[in-house]
Amino acid sequence: ILLFFSPGVTFSGITASARVLHVLFSDFSKIFTSVFAAPKSSERIRLRKDLLRKQCGGMNQSLVNLNKIDLNNFIVDDKHGIIYCYIPKVTHHLRLLTFIKAYERVPYLKDLFLSFTLRFSKDILHHLCRIELYKLKLKVSLLQKHSFPLFLFVRDPFVRLISAYRDKMQKYDQYFYDGYVRVILQRFKNQRNLTVNYNVARKQGLQPSFYNFIQYILDPQTETYEPFEPHWRQMHRLCHPCLIEYDLVGHQESLQEDAQELLTMLKLENDVKFPPSYENMTSADSVMDWFQSVPVEDRRKLYRIYEKDFQLFGYRRPTELLDD
Repeated sequence: ILLFFSPGVTFSGITASARVLHVLFSDFSKIFTSVFAAPKSSERIRLRKDLLRKQCGGMNQSLVNLNKIDLNNFIVDDKHGIIYCYIPKVTHHLRLLTFIKAYERVPYLKDLFLSFTLRFSKDILHHLCRIELYKLKLKVSLLQKHSFPLFLFVRDPFVRLISAYRDKMQKYDQYFYDGYVRVILQRFKNQRNLTVNYNVARKQGLQPSFYNFIQYILDPQTETYEPFEPHWRQMHRLCHPCLIEYDLVGHQESLQEDAQELLTMLKLENDVKFPPSYENMTSADSVMDWFQSVPVEDRRKLYRIYEKDFQLFGYRRPTELLDD
């Protein structure tokens, strides 16, 4: 079974025991092993796939050119044939899908599932993706064969950026404080002698402004030593839609409909009701308010950085932000 979820799904290392994961994946794989016939896509899904083919036309690159870093967002369970590609700051709910049927069938997983529902990305899934379950050559081989349906969920690039700011610059933990918040405060607000403890920093109200965050992304030296952090890295750089043909490209903005289509493809539409989105989810309507503090020229520079995401996934150019 080959699944691609670009969740806001945020899988990054593992805290669950090997036994729990073994049972979970074992049960999960049984659910899906017999359900994948040729999927019937809706017109909306078909148009998105056609757009990708059009936008990606003429690319002279192969999966074999990808290095290990390029495939960091692909997690493979070689025993059960499960692969995920995830994009941080897209829907958080798809990450729960793999556990819904598992906890129903394995009684002692029920409490585990219910306990982690609200903090799933920061507990189980935040630690899942760094496990190397498949070597690079085998991972590439599975992607090239395209033997199973592949899934991808994306989001308006600027809305996703705002969501990343809210989550990682305003509600930062020690990791994001050390690696990003302190750097931005020192570089763009000229703040020195900052505390080393993130809890103290949060109590002091230390945080970059949204414009400081945009300045950091626009600064050429930001990517001098390493790519953007995945929460604000371009989506096409995480899941390579011009190299991998996805069967379903879902959008956060049509999450309920696209998730229902996914459930139908998995033959789970009668068993699973997809949960509603967070009420405080960053909306497209709020984008103009967030960008009020960002000069028009910097908005244009930012658009150029994320332009490929807009074009590949069918998001309109935000003329109200970019044109005088």
